[in-house]
Order: sequence, then structure tokens, then C-alpha cells
Amino acid sequence: MSRRKSRIIAFQAIYSWDVSGESLEDLLQFSWVDSKENLDESELAFSRILIGGTIENAAPIDELIKSHLSANWNFDRLNKVTLSILRISVYSLMYQKDIAPSIIIDEAIDLAKEFGPDDSFKFINAMLDKISKENK
Repeated sequence: MSRRKSRIIAFQAIYSWDVSGESLEDLLQFSWVDSKENLDESELAFSRILIGGTIENAAPIDELIKSHLSANWNFDRLNKVTLSILRISVYSLMYQKDIAPSIIIDEAIDLAKEFGPDDSFKFINAMLDKISKENK
């Protein structure tokens, strides 16, 4: 597995946390992951960092996302899949300075193309591009 799979797991966890209110402790057990036997500890560790960091920093992450929404976008009406991808990506941009912003944005676009609603990748790309340029 790769960091890509770790990001998919983190995205799924953040989605579950947002939609069902599942606790951080339960999410980090990965009991909900189908292919858990195929995951090595380094991949799970990266997922844990993304999940824990995103949830622990949810308030500043959400504020940053809100501040970059145009006047006609309402944060509460953002698609939950899109929001989950934005949250883990903004966490990475803000707190994982050892990862190039272009990698974070590319991974977010790939997640959006695979899991998000049509054309959400364009919105995510634009949002993350603006945020990355301001958080150098």
C-alpha cells in the first residue's frame, strides 16, 4: 500500500466522523477497514496522523475553508465528501510542511475524481491552490 491508500482511509474516517459522529478512538481502531490485513504499520501510522490531526484541528481548518468560500457558497451546504477531502488536505497544507503542496493537491484531486460528485475536483483544486499560496 502507499500513502494514497492511507489518504483514502483518512478521507473515509473523516467522512464517517462528520456524518455519524464516530469517535476518534473508534476511528483509529480501523475496525471498519475491509482490507486491514493488507495494511502495514507505516501506512496505518500515516492514516492515524491525518485522521487525528484533522479532527484535533477541525476548528481552524474549517475556519480557513470558510474564509476561502465565495459569497454564494455556504459551508453547511458543502457536500460531505468534498468537505472531508478538503479537511484532510487543508490539515496537510497547514501542518505537514515536509510534503510538497503540489502532492497534497494532486492527491486531493484524485480522491475527488474517484469519490466526489462530478466536477468537485475543480472546486477542490481552486480552494487548495489559494490556501497553499497563502500558507507558504
